[in-house]
Amino acid sequence: MTTPAFIQVDGLEKTFPAPMGQEPVTVFQNLDFEIEKGEFVCLIGHSGCGKSTILNILAGLDAATDGYVFMENRQVTGPGLDRGVVFQGHALMPWLTVRENVAFAVKSRFKRHSKDEVNAQVEKYVEMVGLSHAIDKKPHQLSGGMRQRVGIARAFAIEPKMLLMDEPFGALDALTRGVIQDELLAICQATEQTVFMITHDVDEAILLADKILLMTNGPFAEVAECAYNPLKKPRSRQEMHHDEHYYPFRNHLMDFLVNGPSTPYADKASDGTPPAMEEAPRSGPRRVVNA
Repeated sequence: MTTPAFIQVDGLEKTFPAPMGQEPVTVFQNLDFEIEKGEFVCLIGHSGCGKSTILNILAGLDAATDGYVFMENRQVTGPGLDRGVVFQGHALMPWLTVRENVAFAVKSRFKRHSKDEVNAQVEKYVEMVGLSHAIDKKPHQLSGGMRQRVGIARAFAIEPKMLLMDEPFGALDALTRGVIQDELLAICQATEQTVFMITHDVDEAILLADKILLMTNGPFAEVAECAYNPLKKPRSRQEMHHDEHYYPFRNHLMDFLVNGPSTPYADKASDGTPPAMEEAPRSGPRRVVNA
């Protein structure tokens, strides 16, 4: 018997009601994909294809019109502390310090932790994002990049089974974005964190992702291709441009965004295993086990 994937998305569809006299809008339909434990998956597509809505459904913050999301073979029906979310805006409480913002999340997740245990957990993850020196500052005393790091530290500090990130670096300048990408990559490699991330940045996806899902344009958007990253791990932004797979793979992704689906990229991953591109898997019906 095949072991189910860590995350299984089956037949997902989202239709929004329309004003009176107009037809409802189906943003995406027939979404089927899997995420394995410890895998970093990026979702790429043009605005309007429902990327953020998909992430919100995985987080339990929105409901699908049709289809299911399963996590460890249990249906996702609402939000939970087994999933951490990082949005494009940092969403920090401005009246709390960095320490207090992260501690608020830790206390929610680990209700039996003592004050010392909470503080140790906070300091561990604040140090991971390089903000120990600013731990007792409030958000208005931090730069945009530092505030976003606090949001990442807060998400990691609850030790989620899955991290969901909605264009977390989109509002940052290129230099700050690069620094935080490197930190995120190092943390994920150290913790084997499962991540689902939305991005518009092809190079960001190539640096971070093990697998890239390519969405067609909405309405009625679908996952057209599941692209396995053929670049060797561990990856670094300084070295990946020298990898023989980089430019062919990047060109394929860019061509998809400009011209739409084409012949799947046929190279193998660096270890010779999964193909760099394949059609998104379609799954049969699954047993529903409520969380």
